[in-house]
Amino acid sequence: MTSSATREPVVLDATEVTADPDLGAQFAESAHRILADLVRGGAALGWVEPPSPDEVAELLDHVVSAAHAGDAALRAAYVDRRLVGLGYWLRYARPTHRPHADLEKIAVDAAAHGRGVGRALTAALIADARRAGIEVLTLDARGDNSNALHLYRSLGFSEYGRLPDFVAVGARRYDKVFHMLDFRQEG
Repeated sequence: MTSSATREPVVLDATEVTADPDLGAQFAESAHRILADLVRGGAALGWVEPPSPDEVAELLDHVVSAAHAGDAALRAAYVDRRLVGLGYWLRYARPTHRPHADLEKIAVDAAAHGRGVGRALTAALIADARRAGIEVLTLDARGDNSNALHLYRSLGFSEYGRLPDFVAVGARRYDKVFHMLDFRQEG
């Protein structure tokens, strides 16, 4: 077993990633590798085909800009300075929904599955949402993504709806499951 297989991930925010010249320069390329590999393997990340490097770079630029403006949070997990996972939430753009945000992606390198990276990323993003004054953090997941759904429930999310056979991947159909974490309910 290599040392990286036994190390705990270090979870950084957008400012920490972009402030480090080496991590910042490699972030989009490393994120693309993870996302494309996961989608190629059938992961439920919103793409049917792996995203292009430019598409991932554009997405990350948007999220980092939003994070700097207080309208998002981005977290990246590293083991030995190697990106092993990332996730983010974005504040809703509609003026009547601005107090709320949507957890849009949590992606963990397949080689790091089962090591708590997804839990660490999601917990950090939940803490970021609390600090940002988000009232309700929502997310949706594909109904067959049982590991993710279990993780979200274990971190306090509750299901508030389901659209049967809504997600189309070729001829296959999956439920779209909606979850929320209502910070207004906390003391």
